[in-house]
Amino acid sequence: MARRRKNKRAGGSSNPPLHPEVPGILLLLLGLLTLLSLIPVERGALMESWIELLQSAVGWGVWLMPIGFGGVGLWLIFVGLGRDLQIEQEKPWGALLLFVLGLALLHLIVGGEEPRELAMQGRGGGYLGYGVSQLLVMALGTPAAVLVLVTLSILALMMVLGLSLREMGTILSGTIRQVLSSKDVLSRIRFPAKRPPALAEPPAIKPLPGEMPPSPPQVRPRGSIYPRIIGGEQVWHLPPIDEILADSTELELSQAEIRERVRIIEETLASFGVPAKVVEVNQGPTVTQFGVEPGYVERRNSNGRVTRAKIKVSRIANLANDLALALAASPIRIEAPVPGRSVVGIEVPNSEVALVALRTVLESEVFRQIKGPLPIALGQDVAGNPIAFDLAAMPHLLIAGATGSGKSVCVNAIIASLLCTRTPDEVQFIMIDPKMVELTTYNGIPHLRAPVVIELERVVGVLNWATREMDERYKLFNRAQARNIEVYNQQLIARGEKPLPYVVVVIDELADLMMIAPDEVERSICRIAQMARATGIHLVIATQRPSVDVVTGLIKANFPARISFAVTSQVDSRVIIDTAGAEKLLGRGDMLFMAPDSSKLVRLQGCFVSDKELAALVRYWKGARLSQEPLSSDEVVQQPMWEDLPIEAAQAQAAQEDDLLPKAIALVQQHKRASTSMLQRQLRIGYSRAARLMDAMEKRGIIEPEVDGNRSRRVIVEGPKRDPDSDDLPPL
Repeated sequence: MARRRKNKRAGGSSNPPLHPEVPGILLLLLGLLTLLSLIPVERGALMESWIELLQSAVGWGVWLMPIGFGGVGLWLIFVGLGRDLQIEQEKPWGALLLFVLGLALLHLIVGGEEPRELAMQGRGGGYLGYGVSQLLVMALGTPAAVLVLVTLSILALMMVLGLSLREMGTILSGTIRQVLSSKDVLSRIRFPAKRPPALAEPPAIKPLPGEMPPSPPQVRPRGSIYPRIIGGEQVWHLPPIDEILADSTELELSQAEIRERVRIIEETLASFGVPAKVVEVNQGPTVTQFGVEPGYVERRNSNGRVTRAKIKVSRIANLANDLALALAASPIRIEAPVPGRSVVGIEVPNSEVALVALRTVLESEVFRQIKGPLPIALGQDVAGNPIAFDLAAMPHLLIAGATGSGKSVCVNAIIASLLCTRTPDEVQFIMIDPKMVELTTYNGIPHLRAPVVIELERVVGVLNWATREMDERYKLFNRAQARNIEVYNQQLIARGEKPLPYVVVVIDELADLMMIAPDEVERSICRIAQMARATGIHLVIATQRPSVDVVTGLIKANFPARISFAVTSQVDSRVIIDTAGAEKLLGRGDMLFMAPDSSKLVRLQGCFVSDKELAALVRYWKGARLSQEPLSSDEVVQQPMWEDLPIEAAQAQAAQEDDLLPKAIALVQQHKRASTSMLQRQLRIGYSRAARLMDAMEKRGIIEPEVDGNRSRRVIVEGPKRDPDSDDLPPL
C-alpha cells in the first residue's frame, strides 16, 4: 500500500502546472478588449456590462485599466519565455498604491457634497476611491485626509521611479528654475563682446609749458606675473580666450542608466560572495566612477560565536573581469581604495566620450588660483573637476603613450596654456620636433627663442646650449647672492631692469634622439633635470616608446611628474609610472597623471585643442609681433645660438674617443684580434662606444674591414709592444 501510494504520488495523474504564458495572453487579450470597449464603437452586451462594472469600481480610472492588464500580461509572457525583465519588487507595488491613492484624492476633490452619488454614476474614483477617501475623512477630517493622500502619493511615486527624496527635490527645483528662466530667454544669450584695441598705443600727452613730462604709466597685462613699463619697450597683450578657444559641451548619463549600472555592480559582487553597496557616483567626461563601500560577512570563530568581518579590498579588485562582463564594458579599472575616501572606485567607460575643451579648464577657479609662473591645464578627473598644475613646481614633465593615444594633443594643450596666460617677456620656448609636423606650426611666434629644431644632428647642440645657459644663470645668481630665478627677478625689477624669462624646452619624440646619440642626450637631459629648476629652465618630454632603453632609470629618477596615456602592454606601463594600469586606458586623451607630490595616480581626460584653435592662437601672436614697434637687437630672433654646436659636440666626442683609442689599439695588437665584445669587456664601456672605436681603428688601418658578418677581425698593423696607457697614435 505504501509503495502503491508512493508511486501514485510520484507519477500519478496530478494536474500539470499552468505555464505563465497562458494567463499572460488572457490578460493581454482582456486589456485589448477593454481598450476597444472604451472607444465609442459598437459593443456587445457582455462588454457593456464589463465596462459598467469597471466604471463603478474605479470611476475615471477605467482608462488606465487596459495599461494595467496589458502590462501584467506582457510580464507573464516574458517570464514564461525565460526572459526575466528584472523589475524591482517595490515598483509594481508602488504603481498599485499610486493608482489607489490617486483615485481617492480625485474623488475627494471632485466629490463635493454627494460623493456617493458620484461613485454610483461611475465617475470620480468610483467605489474604490469613495471608500478610501471616506475612511480617511471620517478618521482625520478633510484637510488632513488631503495632506495624507498627497504625502503618500509622493512616496508611491518615489517607489515607482526609484528616486530618493533628494533626487526628487533636485528634479522639482530644476524644473521650476527652468520654467522661471524660460520667461527671459534673451538675457541668457551670450553675445561676443567687442574686442578692445589691445595693440593700440596710448595717445601722446604733451606737457604744458613749464611742466615736467608725465611719467610712463604702470601696466600689468592680464595674467602677467611681472609689471611692465611702457617707455621705449614693447608691451604685450594676452589673447582673448573667449574669442580664440571654443567651449565644451557636457554629456551626462541618464539617471536610469546610472541606477541600472549600480544594480548590476551590487548584484554581481553579491553573486560572488562579496556584499558591497554603491554609496557614490562620480561622472567624468570619459568614465564614471562608482564608489563601492565593502560590506561585512558573518563568520563563526573557534568558540562558536558569530562575528562580523569586513570584506577585503583585494576581493573586489580581483573581480574586474567579472564586472566588465556583467556591465558589457571593457576595460574596467578598479582603484582600491580611492585616495582620501573609504570607498573602492570602479571606473566604467561612458557610452559617449565628452571632449574637454582647454577653455573650460583655463576659466576654472582651480586654474585661477595657481600663483606659479608656469600654469598649465591638464584636463578633468573622473568626477569632472578641472585639474591644473604649475610646471615650475613639477619641475619637469615626462609624457609617454602609444601612437594615437593623445600625446601630441597634450603637448599642444600645455603650450597653448602658456601662450594664453604668459607673454614673451615671461616665457620662452625651445622646441625640438624630429617628426617635423607637430610643432613647426609655432614658427614665427615671439615666444620662440629660435625656430623649431627639426634636424636630429643639431639636437645635441641645443641641449648643450641649454646646459650652458643654466651655468650662466647660476653665475649671475652667485654674483647677485640670489638662490633662484624668483629672487633674482625681484632684484632686477627693483632696479627697473628687465627680468629673466623662464625657458621651457619641449621635445616631442625622445626615442628618435636616443637612437642617434643616446649617451650625449641622456647626459644632457639628466643634468638639466637635476639642476635647472632654480634657473627657470624646465623640460617637457614626450615619447611613444616607453621602453627601458629610451626612458632610462636616470631619466625617470629626475622626472617625478609623469603622464601615461594608453600603452600596449603592462611592461610599458610599469616603465613609465612604476605600476600597471596604463594598458587599460581607453585612448584619445584618457591618461594617468602622477603628481610630483604624491605617488597616487589620478585618472584624467586631457584637454583637447583643435588645429583651428591653435592656428588662431599662433595667428594672434604673429600679428602682435608685427603690429608692435621694431624689436631691439637683442630681442630679434637671429641665427640660433647653437648653430655651430653640433660641430663642437662632434669634436668633443672625437676627443673623448681619442682618450680610449690608444688603449684600444694596444689591446687589439696585444691579442692580435679585435671585436666589439672584447673591447666592451676589457675597457668596460658600452656597445655604442666600442663600435665607434672599432670604426676608428678600421679607418686608421689597424684592423681589417668586416667580412661576411664575422664579429672577430684580424689585426693588420702589428706595431711594437706599447703601453696601453700611452697616448701615441699611429698616423692616418
